Formats: sequence, structure tokens, C-alpha cells
Amino acid sequence: MRSRRYRRAMAGLTDLDEMLRTLTVTRRAKTYTFATLRSAPPLGDGIAAVIEETEGLTVVATVTRARSEGWSVDFEAAWLTLNIHSALEAVGLTAAFSAALAEAAIPCNTLAGFHHDHLLVPIDQADDAIRVLEALRG
Repeated sequence: MRSRRYRRAMAGLTDLDEMLRTLTVTRRAKTYTFATLRSAPPLGDGIAAVIEETEGLTVVATVTRARSEGWSVDFEAAWLTLNIHSALEAVGLTAAFSAALAEAAIPCNTLAGFHHDHLLVPIDQADDAIRVLEALRG
């Protein structure tokens, strides 16, 4: 049984050059979308993130789950994870990947976790986004 106690997490990287030099990208297999809801469904079973905003709740869900719930699917996205553990106080990583994707005309929606940054990009531009991001290694 997994303990509910949390260990102190290791510190993330703060050196931008090191973060970019070691950057790799993983793509989740499913396709995701955003929905706005009045109450939050529990995480899991196709619900990947819930963000509380003044206007309501934003849910990031698989397209399959969204359609099964009857939620509007206006944007289909690939979920890309940057496989570098950047420190929460690191400077420049978001600017670097945002600028590179903007230069390639690839929209990007970002979710930051403690261990990794996660990017949701249009499904039809996912392969191009991965190439752009991995080119940041130099």
C-alpha cells in the first residue's frame, strides 16, 4: 500500500542552458480538450486537470471523456510533457519554449506541475511542436 506521507521532493534545475540541453519531450497517447464546468469531477478516468478560475472551473479531459459527458469539444490537443525537472523559481524556460513555438506558429497552452511543464498543442501540430522543442537542445 502506498504511503500517504510525502517526502521532500528533490530540487529542480535552475540553469536555463542545462534545462534546454537536457530537454526531451514525451507525448501522451490520448487526445485532450478543455471544458468549463460548474463543479469539478474527480481526477482520473479521463479527467487530467482541474483549474479554478473566477469564471468557473476549467477541466482538461480526454476527448473521449468529454464526448461521453456531452461536453463541447472545440479544441483537440496533444499533451506534451517536458522531461526536465525545472525548479519552480527557474527563469527563462517558459519564455524559451513559448518563443520557439510562436516562431513556428504553433499555439501552446501550458500547465506547470511540480516536476514538469505540460503543453497542450493542436493535435495536428504535435509532431512539429516536438521537433521545435527538441531543437532547443542546440
